[in-house]
Amino acid sequence: MTLDPPQTRPRTAPPAPTDIGSGLVRIVLALVIIELTAATAKIHLDLGGPLFTLNGLGYVALGVAYAIGALIPVAIVQRLAWLPRIGLAGYALATIGAYLVIGPYFVLGWITKGIELAIVGLLIADLLFVYGSPRDVWHAVLGVGRSR
Repeated sequence: MTLDPPQTRPRTAPPAPTDIGSGLVRIVLALVIIELTAATAKIHLDLGGPLFTLNGLGYVALGVAYAIGALIPVAIVQRLAWLPRIGLAGYALATIGAYLVIGPYFVLGWITKGIELAIVGLLIADLLFVYGSPRDVWHAVLGVGRSR
């Protein structure tokens, strides 16, 4: 009677520390953007009035869209993940511009504009972190393969 050697499973290498770190950075960056967007939405919703309410609801919608694009690893979602990132950045910039033109100028308004500038800066960092370069972002928008 012969004994066969035990079956060994193929071993896969554990993820490299840089892979784990970059995944953690992406998640933390996404959560910070979501939190800042939620804070801006709450401030606008708490101010009342139709203009502030609509602005707050816009931030809620774009924050949810960004969260889906940043955190859900489904192919079609990832194919269009650039859209809510650019949309949220554009919306924040439009809100800042409207505030500078229309007002009313008060301390909470300036704090909110600071938060919105942080959202825009972090979204730019997120786009570059995910896509690599402005050229690769443009390729994602056009739906062509990465240039690398």
